[in-house]
Amino acid sequence: MTEKTINGIPQIGFGSGGFKGDDCYNVVQSALETGYRHIDTAQRYKNEAEVGRAIADFGLKRDEIFITTKVHEINYGVGELRRATEQSLEKLGGPVDLLLLHWPSTEGVEPAEQYIGELCQLYDEGMTKRIGLSNFTIKLMQEAKQIFGDRKIAANQCEIHAYMQNSRLAAHCKSTDVPMIAFCPMGRGMVVDDPTLIKIGENHNATAEQIALAYLMNLGHIVIPSSSQKHRIISNFTARNIELSADEIQQINALDRGLRVATIDWNIGWDEKTNIERLARFVK
Repeated sequence: MTEKTINGIPQIGFGSGGFKGDDCYNVVQSALETGYRHIDTAQRYKNEAEVGRAIADFGLKRDEIFITTKVHEINYGVGELRRATEQSLEKLGGPVDLLLLHWPSTEGVEPAEQYIGELCQLYDEGMTKRIGLSNFTIKLMQEAKQIFGDRKIAANQCEIHAYMQNSRLAAHCKSTDVPMIAFCPMGRGMVVDDPTLIKIGENHNATAEQIALAYLMNLGHIVIPSSSQKHRIISNFTARNIELSADEIQQINALDRGLRVATIDWNIGWDEKTNIERLARFVK
């Protein structure tokens, strides 16, 4: 089947965060064997070389695979963003399909005009086909848009799952035609035992994990699930075929609890209230 894309980005991809060395190489190979054609990595993950090697060894034409990588915020200094990106592209085999800023600058240490402007320059020079943001709030997106000018913000990659639906930010992105890429789409395992997802899964002969992914895709989000287990890599990929009813989507909408699993040490002014009592420290 022809894979669905959102503004040119394959709607389901494989997230390589958390994997290094041969483990990373092997899971990316497994994802490609399964049929994934969108692979997500980042400078922060320290695995771009393994991702690039796995893709090269798999043997598909470069234009058959969509590669996303993200610039680490420690590399936002003058000239550093370019240097770090050049290193990423060398590891990944050339220009990427989507280059994101992984987080807003640490407490505004680097001026937005400088590091976002440098990202735009890389795009203008053809080092990436698309540029976008990650973990940017509505306010920060509006600021970035002024610097992007006529260039399109290709996506905003943020934490989104049934328990953290980020609805204000999602509505803003939809209104401005900026797709959202959902990382941690199963809340790092939090949602998989949810009775509502399990019950809906019974209607579709599907697991709670598959329903969690199908929910996000039915809303028009891009998802990048991750797993080290081949059967889960396959199971996650098949979730793209599940169509939920309006009633099922409403049931899942009601599960939102503001349970954020990815956070940082500086305050960027989240758009949604976060349930601090259940907050897990994990930087994505």
